[in-house]
Amino acid sequence: MHPDTSNRLRVVLAEDGVLLREGLIGLLARFGHQVVAAVGDADALRAAVAEHAPDIVVTDVRMPPGQSDEGLRAAVALRQEHPGLPVVVLSQYVQRSYAAELLDSGDGSAVGYLLKDRIGQVEDFLAAIAAVAGGGTVVDPEVVRQLLRRRRDPLQRLTPREREVLALMAEGRSNASICRELGVSEAAVGKHIGNILMKLDLPPAEDTHRRVLAVLEYLRG
Repeated sequence: MHPDTSNRLRVVLAEDGVLLREGLIGLLARFGHQVVAAVGDADALRAAVAEHAPDIVVTDVRMPPGQSDEGLRAAVALRQEHPGLPVVVLSQYVQRSYAAELLDSGDGSAVGYLLKDRIGQVEDFLAAIAAVAGGGTVVDPEVVRQLLRRRRDPLQRLTPREREVLALMAEGRSNASICRELGVSEAAVGKHIGNILMKLDLPPAEDTHRRVLAVLEYLRG
């Protein structure tokens, strides 16, 4: 496959694991992107962003010196320092407090939170990078499920099928994609979405991205 350089992104990558970092550099380069800096700690990440003004940041959550949530906290700080900076966070787990804060930043646009073990296909990862760089929002469904637990009571108003649709909406899926995933008609999906927005007191929205932001606003509430 030849890389599509027309959509080339300048990437700052933060990952303290050398093998994974080198693998991501090679993968991004193979698909036409340029890793302008690859660093292994949060301080170096912030310095690299200041120096290179990248199109997007891809960062792990756990990094030195504490190996806890330094990368995620750096991502939140970068979003405050550089409004509109697209950021994708890669994690082994869901760090709920900072995940919510990350999604709060910049009205929830141009941000992604992906769980490493659940990235099953290279194409899915690259599509998420492109979507976030374009101002979209990509959230792993497990992150959605854990954030939903904070709002469990109102969700009792939803049917099991509506909860499935809500999780897919929060991933940024289109109606057609939800239709294929669940094996139902687009008319049925549209009806489910209308019911969800009504039951959760969310404003109706045709645009997929605005719909994701509406769902995230609910999750943060």
